[in-house]
Amino acid sequence: MTADIDVVVTGLGATTPLGGDVASTWEGMLTGRSGVSAMVGGFVEQYDLPVRITARLAVEPTEVLPRVEARRLDRCEQAALVAARQAWADAGHDDDSVDKERLGVIIGTGIGGARTLLEQDDLIEEHGLRKVSPLSVPMLMPNGPAAYVGLDLKARAGVHAPVSACASGAESLAWAWRMIKTGEADVVVAGGTEACITAVTMAGFIQARTMSSRNDDPARASRPFDANRDGFVLGEGAGVLVLERADFARARGAKIYGRLAGVGLSSDGHHITAADPEGLGQSRAISAALRTSGVAASDIAHVNCHATSTPVGDVIEPQAVRRSVGDHVLLTAPKGHHGHLLGASGAVEAITTVLSLRDGVIPPTLNLVDQDPKVDLEVVTGEPRKIDQIAAVNNSFGFGGHNASLVFTTV
Repeated sequence: MTADIDVVVTGLGATTPLGGDVASTWEGMLTGRSGVSAMVGGFVEQYDLPVRITARLAVEPTEVLPRVEARRLDRCEQAALVAARQAWADAGHDDDSVDKERLGVIIGTGIGGARTLLEQDDLIEEHGLRKVSPLSVPMLMPNGPAAYVGLDLKARAGVHAPVSACASGAESLAWAWRMIKTGEADVVVAGGTEACITAVTMAGFIQARTMSSRNDDPARASRPFDANRDGFVLGEGAGVLVLERADFARARGAKIYGRLAGVGLSSDGHHITAADPEGLGQSRAISAALRTSGVAASDIAHVNCHATSTPVGDVIEPQAVRRSVGDHVLLTAPKGHHGHLLGASGAVEAITTVLSLRDGVIPPTLNLVDQDPKVDLEVVTGEPRKIDQIAAVNNSFGFGGHNASLVFTTV
């Protein structure tokens, strides 16, 4: 690692249940909109699923991408390409602004092309071999989103695809940070994507008893830290950030949103789906992010929490935050607005963390009416909180015990 290399954020792109771009997503966070809605018909009725609420994309990727291109991509690849192109344009890059040998891409996903796999399996069972698409494998492989974004940008410094469940998007940013800090790249386009609202995925989560069943009140179903929470809402989306070596960005006159100052990764070594009950792995990740950033815990103003609205998980994270950062920080949990985007969560929420620092405002946690007494830190709720802040933490945790924490600062 080269200590004197700073990593800055120069471009943002997103497509989420709140909107088809960063501006509409951020506006939805600040104004208290929900991206959760009821599903009518389709597989929820075919299989009589007890959960009939999801957080689907507000803007269909097929409305943005050329028709022929969209047909060759799985939905998670479509979303990634939409967000990546937004971020690249936002960063002010063109074909000649960076040596392609110095450009990397890292796009993570928790599940990948689940829709393609299931659709193609139906085709072979019903109609035989000849109906299966020759593009099936590129569409279903988890590295597909990263590969297609890499091809779109002609990146040659490396294209990678972390697959670490719900920590995938944040882990992608951590590895991008490392690529720049070690001198492997000047610019890395990094983030996460997910689009796996399918019968099998929902049924699996339902059987695991992790999803909210508030079918009669979709907008209020995802309620992080609330005493009456009953599980998460499955969502889909993509978030992509352009990270650059600071001196490279300044030399080309790029606007800079903020700095990715430090990263921390850890693993629980505890259980395939349950987090360490004391949050020890989570606190190690947060502490590592603080250590690599050089930012004092006392300078962290708020933590953008992973908090998915599950009864157990939402209690563990505040313990980890208190242990690693202290009791002075404010908490916020975006999943009340857009549900759980799985592998895309960390990247989309990194974007909201960056914007929070830029604008000096912390978005509220939607649907928090009665805070769980076991959550013993202050949570921003009701209205956005105006606050002077120089640094914040973004957390993402995933099945398998994956923990990823990021420290962002103002420039």
